[in-house]
Amino acid sequence: MSLEPALEKRELRLKLRALLKRLPDTESSAASLGACALLRQQAVWKSARAVLFYAPLAGEIDLTPMLHEGLRAGKAIALPRFVRETGAYLAFQIRDAAADCAPGKFGISEPTAQCAPFPLKGLDLALAPGVGFDAAGRRLGRGQGFYDRLLAQISGIKCGVAFDQQLVERIPREEHDVRMNC
Repeated sequence: MSLEPALEKRELRLKLRALLKRLPDTESSAASLGACALLRQQAVWKSARAVLFYAPLAGEIDLTPMLHEGLRAGKAIALPRFVRETGAYLAFQIRDAAADCAPGKFGISEPTAQCAPFPLKGLDLALAPGVGFDAAGRRLGRGQGFYDRLLAQISGIKCGVAFDQQLVERIPREEHDVRMNC
């Protein structure tokens, strides 16, 4: 008999975070470059006109080179920003990653107040970090539901981004969880 999904998720988060802490920086950097190369080849990337990126935290694939490529290619690039009034993350368009971003809630780099909101339904592709993923498209987040609430409003492709070590056989599912398309 399996544990309650929330408890299973908590235990899986602990296990995966410990595993990621042991990942050498050189391996992390190489995997991030490999992920950029793989994304560059995908039809969904090539056809996307508007892409939601994320500011990588420790233990997450760094797609910053692709963010810059997207800007140079004329794609609309957005990042999540925490909106205090709603207590949720929304997408805001950036035009220059260095000038348009500053540390926000939780110390995560976010678009500044000068950046315009980007309509979530207008995103062709959302690149989503997570603590873990499974082959069925289930994503294990950090446990507060912020990203699931954001992803639930996006009609475009939702693509999970992770190190190989973050792929597990099964992520427990709860009602609020949003599945990845790829």
